[in-house]
Amino acid sequence: MRLRHTTPALLALALLAPRAAAQADPLAGIDAYVERSMRDWEVPGLAMAVVRNDSVVLLRGYGVREMGRPEPVDSATMFAVASTTKAFTAALVGMLVDEGKVKWDDPATRYLPGFQLHDPYATRELTVRDLLTHRSGLARGDLLWYASPYDAEEVLRRVRFLRPTWSLRSSYGYQNIMYIAAGRVIARVEGKPWDAVLRERLLLPLGMTGTNTRTALLKGHPNVATPHERLEGRVRTIRWLSFDNVEAAGAMNSSAAEMARWVRFQLDSARVGGRRLLKPATFVESHTPQTIIRRDSAERRMNPFTHYLSYGLGWFLEDYRGREVVRHGGNLDGMTALVAMMPEERLGLVILSNLDSSGLPSALMRKVFDLHLGAPPKDWSADQLAASKRAREAAREREKKRERERVRGTRTSLPLERYAGVYADSLYGQVRVRAERGKLRAEFGPAFAADLEHWHYNTFRARWRDASLGSALFNFSLDADARVAAVTLENIGEFRRVPEPAAAAPPAR
Repeated sequence: MRLRHTTPALLALALLAPRAAAQADPLAGIDAYVERSMRDWEVPGLAMAVVRNDSVVLLRGYGVREMGRPEPVDSATMFAVASTTKAFTAALVGMLVDEGKVKWDDPATRYLPGFQLHDPYATRELTVRDLLTHRSGLARGDLLWYASPYDAEEVLRRVRFLRPTWSLRSSYGYQNIMYIAAGRVIARVEGKPWDAVLRERLLLPLGMTGTNTRTALLKGHPNVATPHERLEGRVRTIRWLSFDNVEAAGAMNSSAAEMARWVRFQLDSARVGGRRLLKPATFVESHTPQTIIRRDSAERRMNPFTHYLSYGLGWFLEDYRGREVVRHGGNLDGMTALVAMMPEERLGLVILSNLDSSGLPSALMRKVFDLHLGAPPKDWSADQLAASKRAREAAREREKKRERERVRGTRTSLPLERYAGVYADSLYGQVRVRAERGKLRAEFGPAFAADLEHWHYNTFRARWRDASLGSALFNFSLDADARVAAVTLENIGEFRRVPEPAAAAPPAR
């Protein structure tokens, strides 16, 4: 009853008091939370930056660059930032739009005359905007570039053999190859490579002078994180693979200190040093939903504070506790990255870590958001770790089920040497199978090599020698004449046997 006699001004102050208290030092205790969460997730190293009101209020490294070694992660440690590269590429396209050199809804083939998809209609209708918004109708096809022998030019040539999964613009389908194409649009219009345009138009103006797009430039660098992956139940170091051919989709390497400059640029509506690099309307367009992404019930249960999810131009867009969130994650072998912002709050963050496919960065993002908003305490790290453990257990159960379904005591239809040969696919290239010392060995591209162990009937299991690549089943099929005609690689597709060249006829006598 006494509240009825409170003046409006006093009432407003009373309502704001909890928020003001939270804002006094919203990141108090974050170091302890990060360090405990890293131990729980077994993340060796992590770098983090938080930006608020154009000021970097936290810039810190945690843990080590490589497990078992003492060198610490700091704010200058280099990580692969992977798919967070996409927002840089979209911004570059936006600059060309501002200059009248490109239009969002021009056909992509206007700038890439030889570019071709499997579907002629999609080839004709696909726009520059479509390249950036994951609605091409294509499923990933990532083995075209991942650990493959192909440069970006050949990747784009071969995408014509990737059959669509959906109709053009009918569904969200994350697509790295379309971003490679967007990078080639930039290169074609500007007359220089995508990464040269990136350095000239964004990295140098933002002061990101240490950021690069070439794995070779990390060799000999004094402060680089080592990639790690969970293999057979424990975290191990893995080698740096070169992903230079993924270019505009995810080839950047950077540090928390330099990526914080990118966050400040975004929070300041694409301005740096008072100079605008994107027109206001173009910047707004990049943060405007373009493609709807469906959220399943499990995601809703995990995060009840987010109600919609969409993709803009190089950014995922969602709500969180009534605020707009602009974010993008990135994963490459052994590395997980995240850039996220709450523009209405002038708040942003960068989290870089050296463990593959870790859910910790997204958990820390929500923790920072909650601390800033003065939300009720919630242990996002514990919740997401539990979900991650459930997913790993489900994967183990699927593997056990497959073992139970294996038919014991079977034999191959033919002697092993009859399975040896070259098998080819227009999309992915060649698989070579050799018979050596009573075993089959397979090679697929420069990174995939394995001994094949008999599984059942004409199916073999490949355990890739690089353990981080996992394993796969090879299923050989015979034709009507009992000759091996093809091999199907699990989750990849069918490779048809290449006929052996006919033996040369003996010279006439």
